[in-house]
Amino acid sequence: MTAPAAGHGLTGVADAGAFLARLLRLDPATLVRLRPVPDAGRTALWARLPWDVLVTRTVAGPAPGDVTVAAAELLSELAAGGAGLPRRRDDGWRWPLPPAPSRAVEALPAEDVRRIAAAAAGTLREAVAHGVAGRAVGQRALRDALLDHVAVVVTPDDAPDAPVEVPQRLVQGLVRMGFLGAGDVQVRIAGRWVGLVGPYGAAWSRKVAELSLTPIAGRPNG
Repeated sequence: MTAPAAGHGLTGVADAGAFLARLLRLDPATLVRLRPVPDAGRTALWARLPWDVLVTRTVAGPAPGDVTVAAAELLSELAAGGAGLPRRRDDGWRWPLPPAPSRAVEALPAEDVRRIAAAAAGTLREAVAHGVAGRAVGQRALRDALLDHVAVVVTPDDAPDAPVEVPQRLVQGLVRMGFLGAGDVQVRIAGRWVGLVGPYGAAWSRKVAELSLTPIAGRPNG
């Protein structure tokens, strides 16, 4: 595809650059999707982290449309003070986004979120160095197990029978993208998505679909 005549439209260059630089440290080949925020003069930047979490940050300036480009190419353009939009890679974006309407179900102190992330990193280092129960375990297997671990369980006041599970992968996404600040972190839900929203951005992950168990009819006795 060829790029449209319009440029990238971003004026919040420092904010966009910080988002892109952190992305590229985690995945040098990653893509970034630019989506203008209607009637706000701002753009939501979206990207997917290597551990199946979507992250987003809103920056000043309206993008020319809903477009996907290489994060490295956009960062290079911004660093050079350029206004051009890199070659479009729209066909490379294959992940759904959470619906726009969402609701907050809990607020977590930022320090607690940092502590949870640091504890997981320490557990990983200890397990890699000394194994689990005396047995060596591959680093990738350990990492995946830690990412799937439920770090926080929230029970909404209006739905006590529907607890919201926050996996470690969301905590790591928020912390490693630098989205924490001095304020609280909101736990939000949007349809089947769970999100952590900090002062500088958000991380989202889809909840695992519930298993459907069907009773076996006509089971023989004995």
